[in-house]
Amino acid sequence: MKGITISEMKVGDSASFTKTVSEHDVYTFAGLSGDFNPAHVNEQTASLTPFGGRIAHGILSAGLISAVLGMQFPGPGTIYLGQELKFTKPVRFGDTVTATCTVSELLPEKNIAKLDTICTNQRGEVVVKGMATVMPPKD
Repeated sequence: MKGITISEMKVGDSASFTKTVSEHDVYTFAGLSGDFNPAHVNEQTASLTPFGGRIAHGILSAGLISAVLGMQFPGPGTIYLGQELKFTKPVRFGDTVTATCTVSELLPEKNIAKLDTICTNQRGEVVVKGMATVMPPKD
């Protein structure tokens, strides 16, 4: 299984991945990452924050970008070189997040693609935005 090569890509191409974030996802991520911040795992403490309750780890939502890049577009064989991120709204348990990656620049001589990355919730609100740099599979 091989993803899309840089010669097959064009500016404006995009792909998306959607997932509903569950309590199980947040606790699993906390266990994997070691981030047991009460904002994510303790409802009583989290209820005292400006968010008024538990929220998912920002990087959990951003991880959905990796699912797009590694599995869909460019897909298998892609090397994720870098990511700039801005977290703009919290993701709550039960929110459905869609990560979309859109080609913004191609550097074929270096086999590098830059993609605008955005994650939105079920209300269309942007929760994460940024830019990824990847190396697609070779031709």
